[in-house]
Amino acid sequence: MTKKNLFAVALLSLALAAGCAKGGSGIIQPPPSIDVEITTPSSGVSPSAIYPTQSLTLTAKVSNSTTTAVTWSLSGVGTLTPVSPAPTPATATYVAPATPGSATVTATLVSDTSITGPLPITVVDITTEVAPATLSVGSGLTQQFTAIAVPDDAPQTFTWTCTANGVPCVNFTQDPSVSGLAYYTYTAPDKCSGNCIQISALSPLDTNGCTPNPKYCIIAKASLVASRVNGTYAFRFSGYDSGNNATAVVGTFTASNGTITSGVEEELTSSGWAKQSITGGSYTPTSADPNNSNNAGTLTLTLPMGVYPNQYQVVFDGAGDLEMIESDTHGTGSGIAQKSSNPNLFTGDQTYAFGFTGVDSGGNRVGFVGVLPMNGNGTIVSGQMDANANGSSTFTCGAGPCSAVGTYSADPSIAGLWHMVVTTGSLDMNYDFFISSGAAGKTNPLTFYVISTGPIDNTHPAVSGTMVLQDSTQTYNNAAFNGTSVSALTGAGTTANGTVVPATANVSLTLGTTDGNGNFKGQFDQNNDGVILSVPTSLGSPSFAYTYTSAGTPSNNGRYTLNMLGNPDASPVVPALPFVLYASGQNRGFLLDQSSSSVMTGTMNPQGNGGGAFDGSELPGTYAAATTSSGSSAVSPIAANLLLTSPGGGAFNVSGTQYQYPGPGPQTVTGTYDGLNGSYGELGVGAIALTAPSAQKYVIYALGTLDCTANLLPACEIESFLAVDEDTTNTNPSIIFAQQ
Repeated sequence: MTKKNLFAVALLSLALAAGCAKGGSGIIQPPPSIDVEITTPSSGVSPSAIYPTQSLTLTAKVSNSTTTAVTWSLSGVGTLTPVSPAPTPATATYVAPATPGSATVTATLVSDTSITGPLPITVVDITTEVAPATLSVGSGLTQQFTAIAVPDDAPQTFTWTCTANGVPCVNFTQDPSVSGLAYYTYTAPDKCSGNCIQISALSPLDTNGCTPNPKYCIIAKASLVASRVNGTYAFRFSGYDSGNNATAVVGTFTASNGTITSGVEEELTSSGWAKQSITGGSYTPTSADPNNSNNAGTLTLTLPMGVYPNQYQVVFDGAGDLEMIESDTHGTGSGIAQKSSNPNLFTGDQTYAFGFTGVDSGGNRVGFVGVLPMNGNGTIVSGQMDANANGSSTFTCGAGPCSAVGTYSADPSIAGLWHMVVTTGSLDMNYDFFISSGAAGKTNPLTFYVISTGPIDNTHPAVSGTMVLQDSTQTYNNAAFNGTSVSALTGAGTTANGTVVPATANVSLTLGTTDGNGNFKGQFDQNNDGVILSVPTSLGSPSFAYTYTSAGTPSNNGRYTLNMLGNPDASPVVPALPFVLYASGQNRGFLLDQSSSSVMTGTMNPQGNGGGAFDGSELPGTYAAATTSSGSSAVSPIAANLLLTSPGGGAFNVSGTQYQYPGPGPQTVTGTYDGLNGSYGELGVGAIALTAPSAQKYVIYALGTLDCTANLLPACEIESFLAVDEDTTNTNPSIIFAQQ
C-alpha cells in the first residue's frame, strides 16, 4: 500500500473514531457550561425594588455540575445570612437596611471559584399614594380616601394626616380595620376656600416622610363647597321608555348650590323629536348611603307633565362629572352630565370626529361615524361619514365613505346650543348640539352632545351621540396609528349566523396595540347574548393579529379601516368583523362595524400613562361607576360607588353601594379583584369577582392613569377603567365605566 493510501486510511480511522464522540450533526459538542444563578422565590418581589427593612430569601441554583456547594458574599448595604448547615440548593437571607441604597449578593461555586452568580439589589424608598387626588367635598358629607404603599409587597400600614389651612381637620378618622382607608366629613370649623384640605398617608418605614418630600407621595387636595352641583352643565342620555321604545335626550341646565334654576332639553321618543324647557329641579345627596355619600345622590329636573325621564340616580367622579341612570320608573337608560365649557372655544377652522347611534322608524339599530370640518363661518366642507343600518352600509350614498357637507349656526337665544344640517348623497339630516366639556387642545378636546331633529322615517333615523375636536397636529396615516388602546363596543345581540335576537345585547372590550405599520394585535372579551368569548394575550404574544389601514378620502382625514373581534382560536377560524374608525386623535376615535346586523358602535381610547406596565398598587381608590349606553331594552342599568382597597398581603377588596333601576334600589357591594396581577395584569387587564349583591364576574380593562411625572412615583393611580360582564346567564350584558 502506498504512503498516500496509508494516509487516507489513517484519516478515515480518525474520522470514525471521532464520530463516536460527536452529536448527530457530526460536530464535536462541547460540554455544557456550569452556571450559578440566584433566584428569589417570593412571588411578585423584584430585587430591583425592595423596601427598607424587607427580608428577601435567596436561592443559589447551580446548573450542569455534580457539586453544588456555594459560598455567599455581600457588597453594599444590608445584611446577608447564609443558611447553615447549607441545604441543597443553598439559601441565604438578605435584609435591607432602614434607608434606600444598593447592594450585590454573589454566590460563588466552591469547586471552581471563577464561577459566580451575582444578583444586584436596589432598596427603594417607600412611596405612598392617596386617592382621590383632587376633588370637591360637599357640606356635611363624608368622603373616603384610600392609600397604597409602593412597592406592592410593602406593609400596607399608614399614619394619616389631614389639615385645613394648616390646622388639623375636625372630623377625620382612619378605618379601624383597613389602615389604607380614611374618612373625612366636612364641618363648619374646617371652612376654607380653594384646595385648602391636604390629606397624606405616611408609611412608618418611609424615613423621608411625605410633607417635606412630596416627590415620594401623592397628597390629596380637596376644596370645600356647599353643593357639588354648581354652574352650567351639558348632559346626554339614551335608553328606553316603559314600552321598550328607544329614547334619547341631550340638553343643558344651570344649578346654584344644588338647585336647578333653568335649562332646556331636546328628546327623541316614539312620538318623534321635541324641545322641552327645564324650569326647576334639584340635586339631593343620598345621606343614607354609608359608602361614600359625597358621591351619590338624586338629580331631579322639572319638565312639563308627562315628560320623562325627569329623575336620575347619579354618582360623582373626582372631577365633578355626574354619571346617571334613570330612576323615575318610567323607563331605563344611562348618561352623563359635565360642566359646560365656554362657547367661545368653538371658533375658527376646527374638525370634529363623531359617533351617533339610534334607530330607524322601524326600531332597527343604526350607527353613523365620520368627520365634519367646520370652517368657522358656518360651513361644513369636505366631510365624510359611514353608516350601518341594520347590517347595511349602503344606507346614505351607497357603500361608504360618503361625502358630507353642510351648515351650522348658533341658536339666537340659548347659549351653547347650535343647529346643524349635514348633507350626504341626496339626504339632508338635521341635528342640534350642545357644547359640553373640554378645551381647544388635544389632551382634553372640546366635546359636543348631539341629537337629530325633525321627522323620523326610514331615511332619517333618530340618533344621538358625541362630536369630539380632532387633534390637528396629527397626520392621520398608518404611522400615526401607533400605540396601545382600549375599545368599548355595544350592539344588539345576535345568533352565531348574525340574526338579531330581540332584547339581548352584544358587548366587548378590546386591548389592542398598533405598530404604525398596519398591524393590530391584542386581546378582547366579548359577551354576545350570554355567549362568552375571551381571546387573551400572553405578554409579548398577542392572541389576535389583524390589520389596519389609513383609508381617508381625501387622505389623512382620520378614517381608518381595521378588523376586530372574530375568533382566531376557533377551528375553523371565525373571521373578524370589518370596522371603520374615525380618529379624533392618536389611537382614539369612534368605531362602527361595517356589515353586521348587531351594528356595534363605540369608542377607542388610548391607554393612559404606564400602559403595558400596570400593577395592583394603581387600582385602590373610590370610583363612580355606571352602565354606558345599551343595545337592549332589557338591560337594567346600574350606578355605583365602588371602593377598592388593599388590606395588605397582596389582597384587594371591592365594596360600596350599587343602585339599579328597575330593581331593589340601593344594594351593598362586596367582592375582590385580582389586582392586575394575573396572567395579563401588566397589560392593565384583570377581573372583579363580586359576592354581593350576587355572584358576578367582570373583566376590567385599565383605561387612564394620573400624570404623576411631577411626583416621580414608580406607579400612578388608575383614574378610570372599563368592565364587561362575563356571566353566561346574562343575555343582556353591558359595559360599565368607572372613574375616580
